[in-house]
Amino acid sequence: MSHQNEAMNRENQVSYLTLHEYVKKARQKLTPDIWDYLIGGTETETTLRRNRLGIETLALRPRVLRDVSALDASTSFAGRRIRLPVALAPVGSLESMSPGGTGTAALAAEAFGVPIIASSVTPAPILAEVAKTKGPKVFQLYVRGDEAWQEEQIKRAEDAGYDMFCFTVDTAIYSRRERDIAKRFVKSWRAAAVGMQYQAALNWKHVEHYKAHHKLPLVLKGIGTSEDASMAVEHGVDVLYVSNHGGRQLDHGRGSIEVLPEVVQAAAGRAKVWVDGGFSRGTDVIKAIALGADLVGLGRLYCYGLAAEGQAGVEGVLSLLENEMHSALGLLGAPNLAALGPQSLHSAGATTMPHVHSAFPLLNLADQGY
Repeated sequence: MSHQNEAMNRENQVSYLTLHEYVKKARQKLTPDIWDYLIGGTETETTLRRNRLGIETLALRPRVLRDVSALDASTSFAGRRIRLPVALAPVGSLESMSPGGTGTAALAAEAFGVPIIASSVTPAPILAEVAKTKGPKVFQLYVRGDEAWQEEQIKRAEDAGYDMFCFTVDTAIYSRRERDIAKRFVKSWRAAAVGMQYQAALNWKHVEHYKAHHKLPLVLKGIGTSEDASMAVEHGVDVLYVSNHGGRQLDHGRGSIEVLPEVVQAAAGRAKVWVDGGFSRGTDVIKAIALGADLVGLGRLYCYGLAAEGQAGVEGVLSLLENEMHSALGLLGAPNLAALGPQSLHSAGATTMPHVHSAFPLLNLADQGY
């Protein structure tokens, strides 16, 4: 990155002092269709709200008189040190939010020092740009072809230097996202999503085949029960990724953070556990780590930064998240992530109606028709 670009990034980040400012700018820049695509869930959006409800009904238990003069929110990932225990989760159609899409997000992840999980629905030229980045990265696959096609995708990820390979396993059926349907707005990538029958046919035999023939650590994204977590561990899966697709697949599901403890218990240290679903603040990430997660996926949150200011916006969001995490760690009496655990949490009542933006009580979009 040139000195001029670094200066521009710093200037853009300084102009945003809270996370909700990025949300508001994203709303200003995005068309109503893309905005609804970004913030919406499936059918009644119950799962989406439960993601936030589960996070918001956990309170933090602070300890005092502990030395927190040196705070460290970093962790390890694929043999490297990363700045925060977060990754940029795979999001389809990022190019509709910023021209560079996943490529721009990957540059931000590399510059800040966190991983990116690149979606296979990303256009091939942009995936080639992602592959050139030096930061940690994971290739996520939606299965759209037969075994030969799948092998080709895996080999491409291996040859491109990805650190891990990920099957998304909670999309056997494409959900009914009524914000889009009611407005007759169908994304072009969805209309072109041929080969869905291959995703529907994905099963444990495919996992067995992968583990028998490939060396990249395997991630299964979309684990939602202890039963499937146990089966994944038995099949040698390296990472159990707890996710409900941001509330965009099965309606009336549980919030991801509610599922997390049973998956951690089932893993029993035999596999890493990641989680996403509604994580929007530094304290949200800390709650997940306290419950045993190794990594937290950010979806909508970094999209707001991307839509607002491109690469600088994603870096700005991550910087504010880091500030929030350091503040919370210090006030919890936890100098590092290892000091967190179930003893850091307590069940509590919700203080607001859960919503995709209930993490941002000062956000006011009323003047923009939302």
